Amino acid sequence: MRIPLGPPLRRASVSALALAAVCAPGAARATAPAAAPAPEAPRIPFAERYHVVQRGGIVRAANASASCRTTADDPSEPSCPAARAGRIPAVNGDFDMSYVDVDDDPHTYNSSRAELRLPEGSQVTYARLYWGGNLLAGERKPAADNGRVLIAEPGGQYKELLADTVVGHRTQGGADAFQASAEITGLVRSNGSGLWTVGQVNVAAGRSGPGAWGGWTLVTAYRNPAEPLRTLALWDGFDSLDGATGVRLNGLRIPRGAEGRAGLVAYNGDRGGTGDSLTYSVAGRTPTPLAGSADPADDVLNSTINEPGPVGARREPAYDNTLGYDSDVFDLGTALAQSGDQLAFQLVSQRDAAWAGALFAAVDVQ
Repeated sequence: MRIPLGPPLRRASVSALALAAVCAPGAARATAPAAAPAPEAPRIPFAERYHVVQRGGIVRAANASASCRTTADDPSEPSCPAARAGRIPAVNGDFDMSYVDVDDDPHTYNSSRAELRLPEGSQVTYARLYWGGNLLAGERKPAADNGRVLIAEPGGQYKELLADTVVGHRTQGGADAFQASAEITGLVRSNGSGLWTVGQVNVAAGRSGPGAWGGWTLVTAYRNPAEPLRTLALWDGFDSLDGATGVRLNGLRIPRGAEGRAGLVAYNGDRGGTGDSLTYSVAGRTPTPLAGSADPADDVLNSTINEPGPVGARREPAYDNTLGYDSDVFDLGTALAQSGDQLAFQLVSQRDAAWAGALFAAVDVQ
């Protein structure tokens, strides 16, 4: 049974993004006319969403919206706490899945938080929220809600956010997958670092072969005079990874010994197998696979939210295994040791149905 977003929400004019202020739990709420659903397409080719050369970088906050139930009716089901902690290589199809819900609002059926870390002295130049998941597990979710989500800045109240571009929505491999997104540069610029909360990501709960999964990622580009000159690029789309998804940034001169990072957003990657890879190359050289402390090069879609550094950004909850949602950041490493005039990425999955949603990079330039 679907739990609604709650009473109709009062809308406030906060730019063309259709952000609407939502009252705190228990407060009075006012009526407003319903918004028309965003247009959808089963496949959205990857394309450049944002590209700038400036001193600064890209950071992101991300978390899952669904996880396993801690109490199982099936005695053969793996341990949910052990799966969440990464102690066993479980996947979402092993469980009766439910919602992550960390807020105290009875009108939300899922919510999670994650920390956005902007270096001191930074100015936000672009921010976009991506959200998505599977609509079909033990219950079917209404597709009309795909392009609608709630977001709260650090210490703030929920605001309704509507997708500002075509929503990717495709049925494949027993799953009904979608991704939506919206630009929220002004909101992030005004509120900056801290724990952001996203609720009502329209994902299903229950049990099925493909499992239930979903989550959100807030990608933020910033300018900072204390950092190197970099090219900052963000691509997005929505495509199944039964083959290969690639994006290419032409005409970019990479100096010898440059440093950089890249990140991805993907759906329904399962932990414990092989066949998933994210590779990059410079000037036509042999592609180099990306890997991280929690992301093997041949299992890069392994249900993690990971980033370089000794201490990751805070998340509530902070599950090691997100059971089907990937939002990872990688150091580009030695492949940038030689100069070149082209940087290319390719994300491939040779296993079950998985979807790519976004890819971003921040690379030193001359």
